[in-house]
Amino acid sequence: MVEVPEPHSGWTFVTNHARVLAAVADNPNARIRDIAAHCRLTERAVQRIIVDLEQDGYLSHTRDGRTNTYRIQPDKVLRHPAEADLTVTSLLSLLVQDEKAP
Repeated sequence: MVEVPEPHSGWTFVTNHARVLAAVADNPNARIRDIAAHCRLTERAVQRIIVDLEQDGYLSHTRDGRTNTYRIQPDKVLRHPAEADLTVTSLLSLLVQDEKAP
C-alpha cells in the first residue's frame, strides 16, 4: 500500500498541475496511486488535477480494461498570459528527466 504523503509547507516553483503532467509524461500508463506517490499528493488531489487537465485539453486518456493510458497535447500553449507563447513541450522539457542524459 502506498503511504499518504507528508504535508508540505511554504511555496514552491512548480505547481501540482505541472508535477502531475510531468509524471504522466514520464509514464503515460501510471496509476493514479503511483502518480500521487511520485508527486507527494493524495490520490484525490491527483484525480482532481487530471480532471482539470482533461477539461482544458492538456490531457486525454483511453481506457483498456482497468488501465488508463494518458496522452498529453504537446502543442497546447500554457494558460497564463505571461507564458502564452510557451507550449506544454517546453514546460515538460524542464521537468521530465532525460534518462539518456549524463
